[in-house]
Amino acid sequence: VQDNDGEFLLIEAADFLPKWLNPENSDNRVFFYKGELHIIPLPETEGKEWEPPVSSPTISQALTFLSTRSEESLAAAPIRTALYKRISGYPEKIQTLFHRAHCYLPAGIVAVLKQRPSLVAAAVQAFYLRDPVDLRACRVFKTFPPDERVMTVVTFTKCLYAQLVQQNFVPDRRSGYTLPPPSDPQYKAHELGMKLAHGFEILCSKCKVSPDSKTSVLSGPLWERFLSSLKEKNYFKGEMEGSAKYKELLHKAEDYFQHSVTKPESSELSPGDEILTLLQTTTFDLKEFEKEAACLPPEDDDSWLEISPDELDQMLKETTNQSHTSSNEEEQKYDLEAVVESMKAFVSKVSSHEGAEMPWSSDEAHVTFDVDSFTNALDRILGGEDSEELDSDDLDEEEELESSDEDDEDLDVENQSQAQAQKVPNEDTGSLRSIMKEMDRELAHTNVGRSFTTQKKAVSSAKATMSQNAGHDSEAEDTELTPVDVDMNLVDNLLESYSAQAGLAGPASNILQSMGVHLPDNADRIGSNKEVEK
Repeated sequence: VQDNDGEFLLIEAADFLPKWLNPENSDNRVFFYKGELHIIPLPETEGKEWEPPVSSPTISQALTFLSTRSEESLAAAPIRTALYKRISGYPEKIQTLFHRAHCYLPAGIVAVLKQRPSLVAAAVQAFYLRDPVDLRACRVFKTFPPDERVMTVVTFTKCLYAQLVQQNFVPDRRSGYTLPPPSDPQYKAHELGMKLAHGFEILCSKCKVSPDSKTSVLSGPLWERFLSSLKEKNYFKGEMEGSAKYKELLHKAEDYFQHSVTKPESSELSPGDEILTLLQTTTFDLKEFEKEAACLPPEDDDSWLEISPDELDQMLKETTNQSHTSSNEEEQKYDLEAVVESMKAFVSKVSSHEGAEMPWSSDEAHVTFDVDSFTNALDRILGGEDSEELDSDDLDEEEELESSDEDDEDLDVENQSQAQAQKVPNEDTGSLRSIMKEMDRELAHTNVGRSFTTQKKAVSSAKATMSQNAGHDSEAEDTELTPVDVDMNLVDNLLESYSAQAGLAGPASNILQSMGVHLPDNADRIGSNKEVEK
């Protein structure tokens, strides 16, 4: 089961899929077999006939595997649960997603929709995504002029109907499409028909089939051979050329030739090509359409388009309750330390070109990796002692070792030269530290420095009293160089971002929820800030 998005069933269970499964190798691997979801696995060993290849298997290979080893391809329980929750109620539920509305349409569109009702989707999308270039084709309607219009019932999906009815659009005066006053009972039908006609005209303006394509195709040598073959097989049953029966049989032969013989290589026609082909091969009676318009069934109520705030809240609660139990929702305690640790783990996670992976993934829970040890070992292998010395946090200890080496009078000349050589990077280190301190002092007096919460706020009152007895210069220096409270700033910025989302989706909630951390409602933000201060 697939569509233009590929194996769309896998999208519904994306959080539970195995690591090896990706869009590149998922073709012909996802099947419904005896009512259960199956995913053809990768081969354990290559070379066996019943083993599918590492890339996407063929249909015959997949069916052979399912018929012989279906127990090995049964999808995991979490995958099936997520999918079945999404598709429960179908196909019966499909009928609830339809909306039938009256539309005042050109007779040609009515005839096309009777043959292919699904083309309404392409027409709505063409109108919904229109641009100025598309509207040029609608200044003068060449395919669907407004001269012969009739009232009919069109079946939309609710999404398509909402896209069409919510668009504000005024037709070009040159198009010939005019609307009655808004107070007219048939105003909505006229407006919907006008919009839908624009969508069909836009589709036809982009097609490759010319209006005289039928004549050119039926005058070629291939058609002549096809017609001769029909005559040899007594297809016309002895009817005289020009008779009514002969013309009827000839029209059927032309339709068959148009659909089956001339386009074997282009099975996927564009919507515009398909519409023009249907117009050329379909005959309709305008009077018959007018008779049907006189006794149309009532259209569906579209009050579902209007949703009150209470209904919206109820819908959001129902969606939330699918993943969280309502009994624990109010009593849940939000651990801000877990928020901080989760964000730190996410930032320190090593990601690939395919994107970031969330650190709570159970598949990698048993893997441990010491980044510092790996970096130090790599520096030793590459001979990067100087860079390691510059990046070391234990600078005071290195300076003490350096001074002790310089004060040792028993060093020989060779050791003294080595000490001088080692003095250069240590001098660079000291210089770097002084530069960084000077930058910190400058930033401390700017808005950038004041925007960060420092650890000074967490110092006890006793320490604050002791610091008042110190000199003014040392106090100023301590104030300037007070370390930044990283955790406090992280939580504060997360809450600011979450508050700015105003209940909508955003970066803060998306990242934290993907790691299993759910922030409280925005109304609890004051309490969360108090918890941070505590």
